[in-house]
Parts: sequence; C-alpha cells; structure tokens
Amino acid sequence: MRSIACGGISARGSPLVRRSWPPWNPSVQQFGGVRRLRHVEDDDFARFVGERGDALLRYGYLLTGNPHDAADLVQESLVRVRASWSRVRRKHDPEAYVRTTMTRLRVNTWRLRHRERLEPSPPEQPIFDSAYDDSVWRALATLPARQRAVLILRYYEGLPDAEIAEIMGISRGTVRSQAARALDKLREIERLESLR
Repeated sequence: MRSIACGGISARGSPLVRRSWPPWNPSVQQFGGVRRLRHVEDDDFARFVGERGDALLRYGYLLTGNPHDAADLVQESLVRVRASWSRVRRKHDPEAYVRTTMTRLRVNTWRLRHRERLEPSPPEQPIFDSAYDDSVWRALATLPARQRAVLILRYYEGLPDAEIAEIMGISRGTVRSQAARALDKLREIERLESLR
C-alpha cells in the first residue's frame, strides 16, 4: 500500500495523507489487452506495454478520474508513441516519454472542453475506503487538468519539480506556482467543507 503526503494540513491539524492510491487498481487485461496494437511485430514495444501498461493505466486514472477515459488516454498515447517507437526506445526513460504524451493529451482535451467539471458517476461498488477519501477525490476532481497533473506527478509519483517541468513542457517555476495554486484551492475547499 502506497502512502503520499498531499502537502496540506487537515482540519484536525494532521498532515493530509492519502493511502492506497489510486482507488482503482487497473490492468491492461481488464480492457481486452492492447487491442489496437496487437498486430505490432516489435517485441520490444509489446514487452514495454506488457510491463508498464498497468502503471500507465493507474496514471491515466489519476489524470482523468474515470477508468474508461484512462484506458482511452493510455490507448491514444501508446498509438502515438508506437509511431515513433524506434526513436523513443533509445531515450533514457521511455515511460517518462509516454507519461509526457498522456499529460499533454489530457491537458489538450481539457482545453478543448474548456473547464470541464468532472462529476464522477457512482461506481457499481464503492472504490473509496471512507467519506474522507471520497472528499479528497472530489476536491482533486475540481482542479484544472494542469494543476491536478502537477499534484499527481509531485505527490503520487514523487517526481522532482525539474522532471515534472520536463514531462509537462513547462518551467520549474510554473510547476511550483501550479502546485501552490492547486494546494490553495484544496485548502479552501477543505475550509468550506468544515464550515458545513
């Protein structure tokens, strides 16, 4: 079980910590494998997808908040990366390249929809352990895609600001300011909820 510090202080004065992220534990096999990529003859790419596909699905879920959108995001990213796999596989970290592609696709989708509000539909079975976990997820879902991506990369993935900046194609200062704004919004949401 993985625990992450969310960078804030709860109303009870303890650090905000999220356990067992993400609340959904996906598998590439749950979505029928890599259907659009099955014809691929490149064993190296197929091996990469087999080894890292589940982690990419979890990352996609954290970006989108929806398992089906996560699968679509991963699928689209892998299709794009496959087109240039001979170049990508020579990079220091091909997975970081795929995550960058996923992040940019998600931000672009969000821009096209202009401040889409994610309203999670009730799952068939509960995926959160408590009302507190549910409120944390609802609060994260209110953030713009870029701010959510920065928080996920920083606190869930544990990446340094320099690597986040490289993945997202922004400066380190922008990473810090986006994280600060996102945390401020989360604190404000928590404050408003505590007044209820």
